[in-house]
Amino acid sequence: MKANLPVKASMVSISKQKLFDNIKGGWAGQTIGVPFGGPTEFRYNGTMIPDHQKIAWNKGYLKETYLGYPGLYDDIYMDLTFVEVMEKLGLDAPAEAHAKAFANADYDLWHANGVARYNILHGISLPESCHWKHNPQADAIDFQIEADFAGLMNPAMPQTALKMCDRIGHIMNYGDGFYGGVYVATMYSLAFTNNNIEYIVKEALKSIPKESNYYKCISDVIRWHKQNPKDWKSAWFEVEKKYDKDLIVPQGVFVPFNIDATINSAYVVIGLLYGEGDYTKTMEISTRCGQDSDCNPSTAGGILGSVLGYAKIPAYWKQGLNEVEDMNFKYTNLSLNDVYKLGMKHTLQNVTRNGGSVAGEVVNIKRQNKLQTSALVVYTDTPYSYLNDLDRK
Repeated sequence: MKANLPVKASMVSISKQKLFDNIKGGWAGQTIGVPFGGPTEFRYNGTMIPDHQKIAWNKGYLKETYLGYPGLYDDIYMDLTFVEVMEKLGLDAPAEAHAKAFANADYDLWHANGVARYNILHGISLPESCHWKHNPQADAIDFQIEADFAGLMNPAMPQTALKMCDRIGHIMNYGDGFYGGVYVATMYSLAFTNNNIEYIVKEALKSIPKESNYYKCISDVIRWHKQNPKDWKSAWFEVEKKYDKDLIVPQGVFVPFNIDATINSAYVVIGLLYGEGDYTKTMEISTRCGQDSDCNPSTAGGILGSVLGYAKIPAYWKQGLNEVEDMNFKYTNLSLNDVYKLGMKHTLQNVTRNGGSVAGEVVNIKRQNKLQTSALVVYTDTPYSYLNDLDRK
C-alpha cells in the first residue's frame, strides 16, 4: 500500500469530511475491539487462541455488553475522563486536574492505574504517583489503552500528541508503561495521513528511546515480520521466547499472566503488520495472541479504523453499532456520537493552535515531521520535566 500523502510535505490538506470520518473510525474501531476480545481476556496467557475456536460476533453483541458489562469498556471511558477535563478546562488543562478527575472517578482501577489512584488519594502527588519507586506496576498496560485520544485529536502532529502524553501518561505510568501510550498515540497521529501500515508502525517507533526494552521488543517484532511476513504465529513464538516474563505485577510472577505494556504492544503490532490493512485479519490476529485480548484488538482496531475511516470499516464489524452510538458510556456523560463531534472540535482547535488553519471545508495541518524521542523531551509547562524514564536499570 502506498502513502496517501507526501511524507515530507510541511503542510497537508484534508477535507473536513475525511477528517471526521477518520476520527469516527478511530473511536468506533476501539469500541468494536473491546467486546470482540472481551470473553477471552486473560484466559489465554502464554498461549494463542487456537484457530478452531470461533470468536463470536453478532448484531446484538455491542448493545448486550453496553448494558450487561459496561466496565468492559474501560479502554474508552478512561480516555474520556481526560477528554471531558479538556472540554471543561481547555486543551492545556493542568495535569493536576486530570489526576483529580482520574483519582475520584466512580470506576474501579487496577494495576498502574490503581496504584496511582491510591498514591494520589494518600498524598503521593504528581509526578511521584507514577514513578517506579512509588508505583511498582508502572510498566503495565494502563496508559497504552488510554492514550488513543492524544493521537486522535492531533492528526499528523505527533509532537503535540506526545506533549499530551507527557502531561497525562505520567499520572499512572513510567518507563515502558509510558512508552506504550506514546507509541499508540503516535501511530494514531500518523494514521490520518498515511495508509501504509508498515510505515506507521516503523515511523512511530522513532518516538521511543532506543535504549528502552519497549523499543527493542517492537523492533524485534518488525524484524521478525520482515523475515517471515506470512506467518504471524512465528513472530508470536519469538515474542514469547524473549519477552514472556511479567515481574512487575504479583499475579504474573508465578503464572503466565502478563499485563506488561511491552508484550501486549507486541501483539498489537503483530495484528497490524500481519493483518495487512484487512480489518478482519487484524482483529482476529491481535485477539488470538492472547493475554489482554480485549485491549489489544481495541488498540489495533482503533488505529486501523483511523487509517480506513468509519465508512470503510466493513459492515460486518459495524453491525449493531448504530444501536449504541447514542448510549452514554458508563461513568461518562458522552455517547459515541458525542465523542465523534467532540473529537472533531478538539482536533480543529489543535490544528489551528499549531500552525494550521481551517478554510471552509478544508483543514490545513502543519505536519510535524520530526519525531522526538519521548525520554528526551522537556516541556517547561508540565511538572514532569525532570523525569527520565530510563533511570531504572
